[in-house]
Amino acid sequence: MTLPPLPDLHALAALALTGFALYLFRREDLQLETACLFILIVLAVSFEYFPYKGPLGTLDAISVFQNFGNEALITICGLIMAGEGISRTGALEPMGRFLARFWRFSPSFALLATLLVTAAVSPFVNNTPTMIVMIPILVSVSLRAGHSPSAVLMPTNHANLLGGMVTTIGTSTNLLVIDVARRQGLAEIGMFDFVFPASLAAGIGVLYLWLIAPRLLPTRAVTMDTSPRMYSAQLHVHQKSLCNGRNLKETVQKTGGLLQVEKILRGDDIVVAAVPHATLRAGDRLVVSESPAQLKELEKMLRVTLIPGELRAELPGTLQADDQQLAEVVVAPHSTLVGRSLKEERFLEKNQLLCLALHRAGIKLDRPQSRLADEPLRTGDVLLVQGPKPRLHALKMAGDLLVLDGSLDLPRSRRAPLALLIMAGVVTAAALGWLPIAISALCGVLLMVLSRCMKWQEAVQGLSLQVILVMATSLSLGNAILYSGAADWLASLFVAFSFGAPVAVSLSGLMLLIAIFTNLVDNNAAAVIGTPIAIGVARQLGVEPIPFVIATLLAANLSLATPTAYKTNILIWNAGGYTFNDFLRVGLPLMLLMWLALSVIVPWHYQLF
Repeated sequence: MTLPPLPDLHALAALALTGFALYLFRREDLQLETACLFILIVLAVSFEYFPYKGPLGTLDAISVFQNFGNEALITICGLIMAGEGISRTGALEPMGRFLARFWRFSPSFALLATLLVTAAVSPFVNNTPTMIVMIPILVSVSLRAGHSPSAVLMPTNHANLLGGMVTTIGTSTNLLVIDVARRQGLAEIGMFDFVFPASLAAGIGVLYLWLIAPRLLPTRAVTMDTSPRMYSAQLHVHQKSLCNGRNLKETVQKTGGLLQVEKILRGDDIVVAAVPHATLRAGDRLVVSESPAQLKELEKMLRVTLIPGELRAELPGTLQADDQQLAEVVVAPHSTLVGRSLKEERFLEKNQLLCLALHRAGIKLDRPQSRLADEPLRTGDVLLVQGPKPRLHALKMAGDLLVLDGSLDLPRSRRAPLALLIMAGVVTAAALGWLPIAISALCGVLLMVLSRCMKWQEAVQGLSLQVILVMATSLSLGNAILYSGAADWLASLFVAFSFGAPVAVSLSGLMLLIAIFTNLVDNNAAAVIGTPIAIGVARQLGVEPIPFVIATLLAANLSLATPTAYKTNILIWNAGGYTFNDFLRVGLPLMLLMWLALSVIVPWHYQLF
């Protein structure tokens, strides 16, 4: 075995800085944004005083910051912002409610359906909002069915990750790999060019997640608040309500078992027992005890209201606008509301906020919404209020009441079909070659805003400075490794250590290294740094680089074995009550299974055997 000679000082410096950057990325006591900015400044200052001119081009200080205008970064930001419109309109919630109904009949079949639907959605919708929608639904249905959510959340998350690797827009990792390959002169990789090998491997992974993963996961106590404050509230049935004229049993079935009625109030003094055959009429009030999110879910599913019709007609325009939020407000010890009612304090008129329900510890209140404003309040009472975000912020700043964090945005469900149509247009325009994906994504953002599926402030909130800085820093480090010749040196080193192994074996070994790498550091960094090395290996082996690029892309998506490998892993880490070892127990075998499957599928698909 003959090792390649050491590269020049620029290449060695690029490798050393890359290793140091990856070390900083893993430091828990250092903000990722700080680490990225430090690396960018080091690169810029270094190339300002020691510019590098090589066969592939020149590296100077300006080239470091040009990556903030990189097409892949713009595309990723555009898709994230457009995905915010999907989230704000609640366009994915019907999917969650549809899946929730299966859990009443067969949890095993329901898990399979959940895995398949999640994997089918994630190639086209950013996987973070998908999991944000799915987590509370899966926790709720699991607890109602008497199962631990820990057996469901991790398989669903991993199916989400596997589905995301199927198309070019499925994850930011895919877009970055394809951009690096394009800038090295390779042919443009289309949106569905690798859908067959990726889908075949993902299908194998989904079977593992369905049949094996739940058995490997111990029952964990859920650390997220799965028992939120329960509010005694009344759902008002109207002529157009879905439950009008149906009996209670049919109504409960329509909600997938979510509705649990304590009693039915009819008129001023009639109480109807909540028996299955009781027929519901317009004007009835269903007394329920539910969490804020479940109350709004039932209101939407059954087309009932938490507010009486006569009161709703009198509400000011600010309470009928689209930017509504739910929030929980605590009556503090020194609040002016203690001992007084909302009506006496003119709470609605002063604050432009409507009180939907009241929670009082240890007591189940049975007040109609129309008379809730007359109830004298006590210290510690929690009000469930609805109103525009600026009014909630103003209430919080006033200090008289304690506004709890975690306000719940009410989705603009009327615009959900439009949001889905816009996203479908973004994908179709890019898939058919009508527009580059960067342009179609930005067009989608503009249409989402113009159609009022979201506001500009909400679109920007969807972006993460951390994600932008990590991608820009990774691209700059990738350029330094590529232009300085460090990538070619690493490729030569890999080929030398492969001892003349067949191409398929070399490709398999490269995928394993990148799969391990992506679980130890940021997956975008693994993708950007690994792609030029993979292209160098292919060229030194004398084969077409595209299969090696695809192999790198797929391996960089296997962020399955550690909780910090991907942002949705962190989401379920807390929600499912998992430990680090739980991720290893399920994710490591899945990563190895996917590596073995891809080691056969990719060489076979690209005829490398």
